[in-house]
Amino acid sequence: MDILVIEDDRQIGSALRQGLRGEGYTVEHVTDGLTGLQLALQHPYKAIILDVMLPGVHGYRVCAELRRSGVSTPVLMLTAKDGEYDEAEGLDTGADDYLTKPFSYVVLLARLRALIRRGGEGGSAGGPLRAGDLWLDPATHRCGRGEQEIALTARELMVLACLARGRGQVVAKQDVLDEVWDPAYQGGTSIVEVYISTLRRKIDAPFGRRSIETVHGAGYRLVDDGAARA
Repeated sequence: MDILVIEDDRQIGSALRQGLRGEGYTVEHVTDGLTGLQLALQHPYKAIILDVMLPGVHGYRVCAELRRSGVSTPVLMLTAKDGEYDEAEGLDTGADDYLTKPFSYVVLLARLRALIRRGGEGGSAGGPLRAGDLWLDPATHRCGRGEQEIALTARELMVLACLARGRGQVVAKQDVLDEVWDPAYQGGTSIVEVYISTLRRKIDAPFGRRSIETVHGAGYRLVDDGAARA
């Protein structure tokens, strides 16, 4: 199976199963947290769509148990809750992305494709990403240099992971925007510049490094040795 859907609303679950099968995915749908957790521990899915409010074991716990067990399958969390603290709780338990009900199926599909692509390119499914002594682990949402951990927000870490997966190649601002931000986002690529500036203040400046290189007219590149030109 490509995708595991853990959703107790049978109408939503059935719609997701039919829609995703129409996109060419093989889909397994279960309606309770415990069954979903057991399946996710046993099978190597490409992605998991996980509702929060589930009978038996809620989605936050399912996700946390998966991460504690070393399962790094990308998780897209669905919830009827709406608020930054709810989103933060979902991400803190190890979810890779978060959608609030009611959601656009087009947006869900785009985010799911991005999660599967990142997992296949060595994202959370491939363990920590590294550039010199800089490391980040998308599965646990942690980052650091050497033994010193660096506190990043979920989106800051996603931007940095996008650069790290480029493996020293130039990553265009639009590519960062497409991968990290909601497809419905109406702003321009200047928001990427803001996050790059913030990342430099957190991962470079305190350590005397310049690891995020600006390639004028092209984008950004993460380098190993800190010899970048800002």
